Amino acid sequence: MSFLATFEKLSWDQTLASIAEKGATDVERALARPTGGVTLDDFQALISPAAVPYLEAMAQRSHQQTVERFGYTQQLFSPVYLSNVCSNVCTYCGFSALNRIPRKILSDEEIALELEAVKALGMDHVLFVTGEANRMVGVPYLKKAFKIARERFSSISMEVQPLDQADYEELMSAGLSAVLVYQETYHRDSYAEVHLRGMKKNFEYRLETPDRLGRAGMKKIGLGALYGLDDWRADSFFVAAHLRYMEKTYWRSRYSLSFPRIRPHEGDFSPKTVLTDRDLIQIICAYRLLSPEVELSLSTRESASFRNHAYKLGITTMSAGSKTNPGGYAAEKDSLKQFEISDERSPGELAAMLHQGGYEAVWKDWDASYDKVPEVMEAMA
Repeated sequence: MSFLATFEKLSWDQTLASIAEKGATDVERALARPTGGVTLDDFQALISPAAVPYLEAMAQRSHQQTVERFGYTQQLFSPVYLSNVCSNVCTYCGFSALNRIPRKILSDEEIALELEAVKALGMDHVLFVTGEANRMVGVPYLKKAFKIARERFSSISMEVQPLDQADYEELMSAGLSAVLVYQETYHRDSYAEVHLRGMKKNFEYRLETPDRLGRAGMKKIGLGALYGLDDWRADSFFVAAHLRYMEKTYWRSRYSLSFPRIRPHEGDFSPKTVLTDRDLIQIICAYRLLSPEVELSLSTRESASFRNHAYKLGITTMSAGSKTNPGGYAAEKDSLKQFEISDERSPGELAAMLHQGGYEAVWKDWDASYDKVPEVMEAMA
């Protein structure tokens, strides 16, 4: 069993037609649903053109539901890029194998320096990121990085190449608590157009990665699309369908969604579609109304001005002080980057902005001591 079976029953073109047919009555019906009662059909109405006049109402409802579940908090994190070596040829990515850029894989000593620099920023959670190069940056390498990180951080997440279930189980035993894996686009033809070589060409294997994570018992699983590869409304719906499937099938796991928009990078790629700031606000609010429990993340790809206004509308997690190149925190070099960031504020500056808005910055995602609770409860019984 996997999401692939559900995916095969959905039609991209029919989805677009259904979204276009939604009217004011459909939007009002979706907004009238109780918390947790929004259906996938309602979600189509909330991301439709008909919902644009209702953005203020959606934003107010999204803010209310977020505060009810998560309080006035924002979790902060900084990604640590371990490597920019990649065996894939993806036309939209700065790490693509055909791009003539210097390549780097951090040594154990360099990883320790990066982690010390990130720890000094106040972080107690680390997200490891790599290019997809399983032979050079595979499970053995990641386990060594986790061992170094466990001495300094409460929790470890990663955004690397998709792996088998057994690999995830091995990494969980080494301290991994969350994995982010984005389908990029759910349109098969567009996916094939931008993934020209490497393991990432395998659409089905990538699509079934969250299932392997769910079966492994991963604590948190991140989903999402890269906006600009195809129609944003259709991709948003397919992400929503994937989320709904995962929440029902692997209900013990937590889930997060991200909304990356294509940013400038090494290479030459023009987005097929443009997701405006207004469109992104509409997506964020629609996802919150669909799922009161899902964590919504906003990265430094977005401008400081946009993030200053958008975080209260449903966001629960924000990156800060991000460096998208291996060794970027410790060495302060500006080369080898995957993409350009927009919000260059430090974590301290972002935390100060949140404090002024009545929010508290949270510096960790999970604590290893929580893992001992079932053992303690069993012993007490």
